[in-house]
Amino acid sequence: MTVAAGPVFASQEIPFSYRGSWFDFSPVIAEKTYVEDVHLVSHQTGMHPILRLIPTVADVRAEADVIATPHRLTWSCDAGRIDLAYENPDTVRVRGQGLGLRLLAADAVLTPFRGPYFYQDPGDGAWVFTVYQTGRRYRVTLLAGRVAEQLGTEVLGTAERGIVLPGDGEPWEIAVEEYETARAPYRSGNGFEQVVTAARSEFETFRDAVAPWRGDRTPAAELAAYVLWSATVRPAGFVTRPAVLMSKHWMDKVWSWDHCFNAIALAEGLPALAWDQYWLVFDHQDAAGALPDSITHSEILYNFVKPPIHGWALRHLDPSREHGSAEVYGLLERWTSFWLTRRRVPGHELAHYQHGNDSGWDNATTFDPERVVETADLAAFLILQMRELARLADDLGRPEDSAHWSQAAGRMRDALLTELWTGERFVARGARSGRTWSSSSLLDLMPIVLGEELPEAVRASLAGGIERHLTEFGLATELTTSPHYRDDGYWRGPIWAPSTVLIEDGLRRAGYTELADEISTRFRALCERSGFAENFDARSGAGLRDRAYTWTASAYLILAAAHERREARVTALSP
Repeated sequence: MTVAAGPVFASQEIPFSYRGSWFDFSPVIAEKTYVEDVHLVSHQTGMHPILRLIPTVADVRAEADVIATPHRLTWSCDAGRIDLAYENPDTVRVRGQGLGLRLLAADAVLTPFRGPYFYQDPGDGAWVFTVYQTGRRYRVTLLAGRVAEQLGTEVLGTAERGIVLPGDGEPWEIAVEEYETARAPYRSGNGFEQVVTAARSEFETFRDAVAPWRGDRTPAAELAAYVLWSATVRPAGFVTRPAVLMSKHWMDKVWSWDHCFNAIALAEGLPALAWDQYWLVFDHQDAAGALPDSITHSEILYNFVKPPIHGWALRHLDPSREHGSAEVYGLLERWTSFWLTRRRVPGHELAHYQHGNDSGWDNATTFDPERVVETADLAAFLILQMRELARLADDLGRPEDSAHWSQAAGRMRDALLTELWTGERFVARGARSGRTWSSSSLLDLMPIVLGEELPEAVRASLAGGIERHLTEFGLATELTTSPHYRDDGYWRGPIWAPSTVLIEDGLRRAGYTELADEISTRFRALCERSGFAENFDARSGAGLRDRAYTWTASAYLILAAAHERREARVTALSP
């Protein structure tokens, strides 16, 4: 890492993109599908590889190294180089010297329901791919040099389509734009290096806002900021606000608990963007008060929900409650009431999940005996949410509402301790069968999020259980000694960012600061070593699955910022 260039990364690990853009450049073209060539990959109407970029020398594929910084993607070898930079969210500039480029449609088939159509515009001479999968056009305008060959113009059926820029030493430059139906011919008064400088400035402004505290002790902070910045898209389709996707690899959605961690990471430096993250899922709250499971450009799923951590998140997003308006109170009240009216067995105090997916811990062993389950983590989240509603109601001058939510929270806390606490641990209970069981999942220990609200004996027991989940790299979601543990078992072993942040926060409020410090330290070191993967092998520390996950980057920023604040306080108090 250098001060001048910023972090250097591989595009197969973190897509090269730009704040607001719906496309990126990466050799990852589908779920866990890594290919040789970098592609322009769109995230509108799904994840679709659109254009393939093949560097060449004398019409032969060049074996070029591909490296990225936040503002420039480069292919290079002894023969020359190609540079690519975003001019704005829908336009990139690409230039070559020594290396040529075959810019081809990723799909060679054109039918009424699949593939690209390619033609040269008779008005401005630009080449245009119109692509069925995204419903968008991709225009290529020659700015310098020449096009050596054009392939498949106006051809129907199976054909290779695109242009060839020469790799004979002659310099060339193009602009590539994404748009809908039509736009004025491309014009720019900026040279390529001006474009690069502007992109760098855009990122650095964002970085400085979200991580002003970064330094030698936080070597991954700048890259974490880039993961968030580059995964942000502008409003389009069902995405009603500027949104940080979970990734611009295949996990290109907003899920209704993931967004909370991104909001918290952005809150101090970019509060407006943070609130956009928080509000986005509430824009799609249904008539019953439920939040959607996930949102993409062209799809909203309601078949599951996600855990009600939004009261917990609101306390971190807005600790002074400056934004504690009637609007946020109303939406949070409806979301809480959904659980109390639609997800409680008549006569039961405790709410239930209908599947592991509702908890966010899809396949956790807590759900092995039954799926429709009353769990301690759900009760804890609802207690926190009702406490937050009571505080909001008090701020709004609604004492009766405040008393109502305080009493409801107290009743649920009492039921949690009476019905699911055995004296040694929390158990889960079948909502229909009434039978109870325990598991070796970290999920059973999640009530630590209640912090100081739990009796000391319960806090101590939970802290001891959490410590048994702590590996060299962080909190395993299943005990490594469990017969159900799997290194890459999703919620049956790997380390995850959200469970880490929630438990670290709960331990700190419960008075177990040393254990909280250790969890924070190990997770931050894990990210500095293995990047910002969706989750991590608890025994080796290797990153697993999607390798550019924003809630992981946000968790690093949240924990690092808090650690730096604590260090600053210690320094200030030192003689």
